[in-house]
Amino acid sequence: MKTGNRLRLAIQKSGRLTDKSLALFLKCGLDFDLRKDRLINECKDFPIDLMLVRDDDIPEYIADGVCHLGIVGENVVREKYFDQPKKSPDQNTEVITVARKMGFGTCRLSIAVPETRTYTGVRDLQGLRIATSYPACLGKFLSDHGVEAKIVELNGSVEIAPNLQIADAICDLVSTGGTLRSNGLKEVQKIFESQALLIRSTQNFTPELNTAFDRLMQRVNGVIHASESKYIMMNAPASAIEKIRQIIPGMEEPSIIPLGSSGERVAIHAVARETVFWETIESLKSVGASSILVLPIEKVIA
Repeated sequence: MKTGNRLRLAIQKSGRLTDKSLALFLKCGLDFDLRKDRLINECKDFPIDLMLVRDDDIPEYIADGVCHLGIVGENVVREKYFDQPKKSPDQNTEVITVARKMGFGTCRLSIAVPETRTYTGVRDLQGLRIATSYPACLGKFLSDHGVEAKIVELNGSVEIAPNLQIADAICDLVSTGGTLRSNGLKEVQKIFESQALLIRSTQNFTPELNTAFDRLMQRVNGVIHASESKYIMMNAPASAIEKIRQIIPGMEEPSIIPLGSSGERVAIHAVARETVFWETIESLKSVGASSILVLPIEKVIA
């Protein structure tokens, strides 16, 4: 891999993960000279270059040493690498590993059947024709459950296969389920949940690349932790502090500031690691909290 002391990271050139990946980089302070007609785009102030490629190719590029890192859906990694049948019994050396789950691009790989078909469990798939763009993932699932079915490999609009009578069921990515319903299908069996992953080569990096990787991960972790957290401020009776802790179980050790000389009321400032819903605010008010302010956090650096 001739990249000198610069990391090379591959992302999907265009698709559902592209915009969110680029938005994450921007929050990480990575300013790429981005041109989508160019394969490799240099970062101006960080030792990393960005490759814009087909998402299906990213696991192979990392395995082959073309790049060090990649952001790609778990469904792609499993289909192209982890769930592929081993070519030989001693093929156990992994050359790709998951560095981090990214928390966006969530969906699931599921099996769906026509709404008129009864489904009681995995054994009902025995002998069916199942259309999919994920033959490796589906094949592993069927094998793990001892089910024999015919896998009909398709690219594109898998959901129309039952209506064309070329399959009895389908296996495809599902987000809201709206596409399934519009084609007279119902989701009956989830195979796995998927989200964007940051994957990396297991090859040893040079000390310079290791340093760059550690710096990158600190920034990525800080941005993602911030997106999962909120800064919450409120006034409350001092006697309600423990009740407030129970209402917001993800709250880190808060800053408690006495209000007035009596000490009966306090201001509470804290980072909440869990989503603060309207129901949460209503519960806080029920124990005496007031002037509740919930703010987004840009970065959290541990």
